[in-house]
Amino acid sequence: MALQWLSLVATMWLQSINGANSDFSAYSSELKRILSISQLDLNNLASASDAGKLLGWISGIAAAHFPLWLVLLIGSLLDLETAFAGFNTVCYLVAIRNFPLDRQIAVSLSTSYVGLSAKLYTDIVDVVAPTSVAERAKVFLLLNSVLPLIVCTVAAPLARDVDGGKSKKLTRGFSTMIMITIVTGLFAVVTSLGSVGSRFMPRCVVLVGMIVVLSLPLVVPLVERMSERVQQKCSITVHDEGFATMENGRNHQTFRGMLLKLEWWRRLEQR
Repeated sequence: MALQWLSLVATMWLQSINGANSDFSAYSSELKRILSISQLDLNNLASASDAGKLLGWISGIAAAHFPLWLVLLIGSLLDLETAFAGFNTVCYLVAIRNFPLDRQIAVSLSTSYVGLSAKLYTDIVDVVAPTSVAERAKVFLLLNSVLPLIVCTVAAPLARDVDGGKSKKLTRGFSTMIMITIVTGLFAVVTSLGSVGSRFMPRCVVLVGMIVVLSLPLVVPLVERMSERVQQKCSITVHDEGFATMENGRNHQTFRGMLLKLEWWRRLEQR
């Protein structure tokens, strides 16, 4: 089960950088100035970008013929609108296949992290280029291209089907995941309030905090792994004790048989 939970954590990380197009307004004005285009041209550019989602079916066909990690890496390398469709396809398939009895909760947990994309990108830009508008626009564009590739490279080995044996309900694990998601959302909202966040926490602290809360879901697979190891050790101990008891019983029967034979020979000699 630990690997199944780890695959769900990987989908959460993927979804947290999946909404790169949500920060378009942060650099659209600077993009319009650099390209010397009108607002209408900029709107047409955004519409063309959204129209690329019509090709999202390509990721579905690819997922039917190739491993999920390969589909993920191809999408991140292309860095097209189909890449985002590839993220969704892989995340949905991993959640549904690895958690068949709780697939609704698994998919909703994974999808909820899309709302953190703009927050995460903005926190990084606030640390790298806090004041210059032009520099912020460049950093946003760079992050939109590079960050998905980095996260996909890290998460790709985990984005796979895991054979966890017999499926079962995982109420306790999902309850913990939901609580972690609520805490993550509250932290993101509070630190997004400009006056509150800047007054009590520097920008770098906010970014570190976001990384920490994004790492919190790892608690569930770690605890599950520790539980599996404890159960494995207990089963080995019980098996060894049972084997020792069996051996002691066999030795006792052998000794008793020897005594009976000695008694029989003694009686023969007396006759």
